[in-house]
Amino acid sequence: MEKEKTFTIGPDWIDKLLAWAEHRFPFIAYFHPHPISFPYGGFDHLFFAGEKSYTLAQLKNLPDHVEKVGILGYDLKNNFEQLHSQNPPLVECAESLFFVPTLKVAFKTNQAIISHHDPLQLFDQISRFQPSPSLHEAPIISSCTTKDTYINHVKQIQKHIIEGDIYEMNYCMAFEGRFDSLDAVQVYSKLGEISPMPFSTFFKAGEKYVIGASPERFLKKIGGKIIAQPIKGSIKRGQSVEEDEQLVQELQSSEKERAENLMIVDLMRNDLARVSKTGKVQVEELFGIYSFKRISQMISTVSSTLLETVTFEDIIAKTFPMGSMTGAPKIRCMELIDQYENFRRGWFSGAIGYITPEQDFDFNVVIRSIVIDKSARKLFFAVGSAITYDADPFQEYEECLLKAQPIFEALEN
Repeated sequence: MEKEKTFTIGPDWIDKLLAWAEHRFPFIAYFHPHPISFPYGGFDHLFFAGEKSYTLAQLKNLPDHVEKVGILGYDLKNNFEQLHSQNPPLVECAESLFFVPTLKVAFKTNQAIISHHDPLQLFDQISRFQPSPSLHEAPIISSCTTKDTYINHVKQIQKHIIEGDIYEMNYCMAFEGRFDSLDAVQVYSKLGEISPMPFSTFFKAGEKYVIGASPERFLKKIGGKIIAQPIKGSIKRGQSVEEDEQLVQELQSSEKERAENLMIVDLMRNDLARVSKTGKVQVEELFGIYSFKRISQMISTVSSTLLETVTFEDIIAKTFPMGSMTGAPKIRCMELIDQYENFRRGWFSGAIGYITPEQDFDFNVVIRSIVIDKSARKLFFAVGSAITYDADPFQEYEECLLKAQPIFEALEN
């Protein structure tokens, strides 16, 4: 029988927990919101570990009252629409993977609440654990898309917009890396220091990892209410208070960024309407500006009241992948993404999160994240932006590099 006990912890205890658990469990998920102001808050501060995995389709065979933790890959879209993923994967990723935790730790200030059959023994074991010296070396990283190719593709995507094929498309470029040794816990800790985000994650499934600093929520369910918070619109932080305020005002008043954001808000309203009561979809905040350590973002909040009969699987089938990572209209954009991008997205632009025993849940968008295959000694990460009719291809390229910079820094030795 599981027991729950609260312990006071020191500043290095969580790093010890991650390093200790990494070699003892095939499946791990750690969610850290950092002390960041965000509508409806970020993730709860939680750690989970488990032994056995399930696909999204297999969740219906599990009891409702058990917690579930998992990841949805972007290519899961092919199960919901007549779509294909023909590009080569940089890291082979499962379309979906969930686990039921056998160990859970919830964090509050300087306390750890451990749920386990012997929490005291577990706490002592972790507290005494001494991680081995790091063997991390900086990976050799190369871009999968040249600047000229990126610029040319943006111009071609804009032709589709002019022809009325699409209104806006999320176009991404990838970077791949090779390494001899890599300390995933160390990279995660460093990325969190460089770019603390409300939806940061450390996720392990066998030899595959996601190390994430995501600023974006996909979906959060609280009782009968569901919330989506798409991001569209980015600008760098200023070097001074005055410059920062000026840049935020520039983002707030940008017609281009507002148009991008509005199109995705409309898309999310339509997606939520498919699983919600008639007339219950509302936009709670439009064009909100939220500043993080390296970047300011335009974020809108859309919510609705769910139909009583819909399941988690129903909600995912009607809303995934998130519109902020596709564009509008959604299906045509996903076809063009496969045409113009040169890699299979896999876990990038998917979602990671947890489902509570009450059937509430919270899932992020897997962006600003590194996907790692330790057995193959390779990794990749991708960055993108929304391409609209009036987008400047050179500025979009620079925005991609701005989003990638914290990852480059985290991977340095």
